[in-house]
Amino acid sequence: MNNIRNFSIIAHIDHGKSTLADRMLEVTHTIEARKMKDQVLDRMDLERERGITIKMQPVRMEYVDQTVPYVLNLIDTPGHIDFSYEVSRALNAVEGVVLLVDATQGVQAQTLTTLGMAREHHLVIIPVLSKIDAPLARIDEIKLELAELLDVPVDSIIETSGKTGKGVPELLAAIIERVPPPAKVESDHQFRGLVFDFQYSNHRGVIVYVRTTDGAVKKGDQLKFGASKKTFQALEVGVFMPDETPTERLSAGEIGYIVTGIKEPGVASVGDTIMPASGGMVPLPGYKKPAPVVWASVYPESQDDFLLLKQALSRLQLSDSSLSFEEESSGVLGRGYRCGFLGMLHLEIITERLRREFNLDLVITLPSITYEVELVNGKKEIVYSPHKFPEYGKIKLVREPWAEVTLIAPSDYVGSIMQILYEHEAESRATETFGDGRTKLTIDMPLRELMRGFFDKIKSVSSGYASVSYEFGEMRDADVCRMDIVVADEPVVAFTRVIARRRLEEEAEETVERLHAVMPRQQFVAKIQALALGRIVSSKTMQAFRKDVTAKLYGGDITRKMKLLEKQKKGKKKMRAQGKVNIPHEVFLTMIRGSEK
Repeated sequence: MNNIRNFSIIAHIDHGKSTLADRMLEVTHTIEARKMKDQVLDRMDLERERGITIKMQPVRMEYVDQTVPYVLNLIDTPGHIDFSYEVSRALNAVEGVVLLVDATQGVQAQTLTTLGMAREHHLVIIPVLSKIDAPLARIDEIKLELAELLDVPVDSIIETSGKTGKGVPELLAAIIERVPPPAKVESDHQFRGLVFDFQYSNHRGVIVYVRTTDGAVKKGDQLKFGASKKTFQALEVGVFMPDETPTERLSAGEIGYIVTGIKEPGVASVGDTIMPASGGMVPLPGYKKPAPVVWASVYPESQDDFLLLKQALSRLQLSDSSLSFEEESSGVLGRGYRCGFLGMLHLEIITERLRREFNLDLVITLPSITYEVELVNGKKEIVYSPHKFPEYGKIKLVREPWAEVTLIAPSDYVGSIMQILYEHEAESRATETFGDGRTKLTIDMPLRELMRGFFDKIKSVSSGYASVSYEFGEMRDADVCRMDIVVADEPVVAFTRVIARRRLEEEAEETVERLHAVMPRQQFVAKIQALALGRIVSSKTMQAFRKDVTAKLYGGDITRKMKLLEKQKKGKKKMRAQGKVNIPHEVFLTMIRGSEK
């Protein structure tokens, strides 16, 4: 155990974590040069396309430092705030972290968040500067900023380049020197391991990723899950190099995987403890279950795909334990699932994976948050779906979640940012100016406003230089109402929203205008209306297609034309009474994204 080092790389998004991990794998010869590619630890096509890490990925590196062999277990983590739960789980399985800061950008909002998480876990923090070879790198300036933040000497900060590999051997030596080996646990040498992640294989069942704390495990051992009490036989044990590589055993302090062979859903869970089936061991403290922040309903376009959607969500939940879902039904859209996500990017990634990996055509409702509603009759409800929000006149009080937001941006952009904060009902709590001309703003704002394109607007007005991170705060009173969209006298549940009352007129007109622009015309006249507070707030008429029924006439009495036109008029009237508007899938997507295609 003295020669094992378990560590993780944490940083703000796009500060070069995965690139630095690539260079580490090269220096330690974990991957042959001919098999090397960019972002080797990012396994999903989606991760490669977007250039972001979505799933944490463990890897074992064997490295010789001054003739002494060491085992370095690295867990690469995501940088986006939506995937901070992945980061927190990874930090529970290691003793130290590499805190990476981009030499061109300096300390960002998410840097502070991940640093706070590392300190909560009492981990050793190794400060590292990345991208030192970039033309705009401000090495001395950023090193001083990082030294002040961590209260460490400037010369303890290691300079690296993920592009050229400069400084990587020095970083590996620092990890060996500064990160402590796994703590020895006094026990009777029975096996015990913490499940920090898992995945599902059609052939091998659930494969759990474990951090071994006590004893050792080998193929054929009889084991059980601490929480579900399900027993199983270890079909294979091994380590990540970075592909799954079978080994004879997994010993205390090591990070690896165990193939369980279990194919039932709900047996394995993140934070569970694996121990001998014979008993005698106490489960380890697990993880706190993440609370969903954003809710959206997911419906299959064809109800024939309903069971396939259920299977797909169950499969995704095995690889992403922060996803939650429950069945619901809508009169217009049929049966579907109400899903909970950790943020807007999380929602986007999950729905994209459902389409790609399971070939599903989906309709996704506009995302919403959770509200606490007290009715006039004294009854209290927790509302997850906008269409279940009580009608006007029945509500006595509404409470909504607020977020504590940290925003770091160049001081020149603070004036423009303040205007955005006012539009999103934010309250400024504190302002702090850094020495390099950047300002840190600490603000409180409603979570619903954070979802209303806040990140995109801040990036836009700050020319991409601002960074934002947030944590959940308290529940506060809310002045909101429900807005329904009605097309041809039929409410469209997917477009129902809960919005601030002060923005009702603006939102209603904007939504109706946008829907009118993207909706295909029908065979009959149809009205698009926005209803709220017991009245029609905005309305627009969609004109019908009209065939020239008199085109075939080439003469004769005018009454011949009048007869045909009258017949067409009656047909249109009948169609308007009985007809139903079919809203295409693309219209739902366009409305949800908030922009016309």
